[in-house]
Amino acid sequence: MRKALILPTKYVQGEDELLNLGYFVSTFGKSALLIGKNEDIERVRTKLNQTADKYGVEFFEAGFNGEATRNEVQRLQNMLNEQPADCVVGLGGGKALDTAKVVADSEGLEVIIAPTIAAQDAPTSHSAVLYTEEHNFDDYYYCKKSPGVVLADTTVIAQAPTRFLLAGMGDAMSTYFEARATHNSYSRVNASLPMGTREGYTPSAVGTYAALQLAKLCFDNLQEDGLKAKLSADNNRVTESLSKIVETNILLSGLGFESGGLAAAHAIYNGLTVLPGTHDYLHGEQVAFTTLIQLVLEDAEKKEINTVLGFYHSVGLPMTLADIGANEVTYEQALEVAKKACIPEESIHSMPFPIDEEQVANALIVANQVGEEYKQNGPL
Repeated sequence: MRKALILPTKYVQGEDELLNLGYFVSTFGKSALLIGKNEDIERVRTKLNQTADKYGVEFFEAGFNGEATRNEVQRLQNMLNEQPADCVVGLGGGKALDTAKVVADSEGLEVIIAPTIAAQDAPTSHSAVLYTEEHNFDDYYYCKKSPGVVLADTTVIAQAPTRFLLAGMGDAMSTYFEARATHNSYSRVNASLPMGTREGYTPSAVGTYAALQLAKLCFDNLQEDGLKAKLSADNNRVTESLSKIVETNILLSGLGFESGGLAAAHAIYNGLTVLPGTHDYLHGEQVAFTTLIQLVLEDAEKKEINTVLGFYHSVGLPMTLADIGANEVTYEQALEVAKKACIPEESIHSMPFPIDEEQVANALIVANQVGEEYKQNGPL
């Protein structure tokens, strides 16, 4: 059986690690196009200046408009044409990082990924998600290679609002359940997709046991250190528990989803983008709830559902539709979500049984009731 695993070239995590960013830029040349929101750049301005001076490199600041769209990619490509750079640095949250990956790949440059929050598992992957100008899911983009360097500064991440770390936990919670479903169905994984255009290439590989174990470690680490990491973030302090969850959210979940596989949870998340109320909520917050929908679809054991809901309750992750801004969702709206989640290209078809739109709509409604029941009466 053909299997595949894909990894970034280098992952480095630690306190004040951004002070070494200039060194990694210098391994590719003398300059970098810096893609990130102005407020994120200002948060780390002192470190950027220090590392640029120390290693003799230059950052060309490109900004970021807040959404990973085709138009934003084009704007940044135009900037590179006007002001050539030796590499690209993506700094900030997932959408800025994904945009940086697309821009670097399209221009044949190396990319350094420097997350300032641990809100999702995008940093390590060779894939990116593009959205429309209206903030709806557009398409996936697959780069020719994984990031050259992923640099996680835990001091910066600890200073960010706790909400971002929790969203990362929500994203990481899905990793094991989706990898397990993909493993059980022998479905292909993102690691097997073509890295660039490969004529005649058949992306048919399944995930490795290594990836499945990394995904399982996500679940285990969340249970053991999630609440302690939240308390560390509440106090803006780097502790071993916070470092462990940063690694879980970024590295383990990133490797776990890309080489272990996605299934229903992320496909239904893409479907949720048709509900306007969800747009104010982070990716990982919504994926926390769609993981519950996947468990309902699977008819998971009551003990497993209670474990997941118990964790959500302890740290404050969404358990119902109302928790992600979708109040009074009708069955017709649920079917609209399901329709988008069930398009032929979606990962929901990695579930180990046939899926149709009615199943997904039903599971969405029932998962919401399961969350409400837990809130009102405790474990099922």
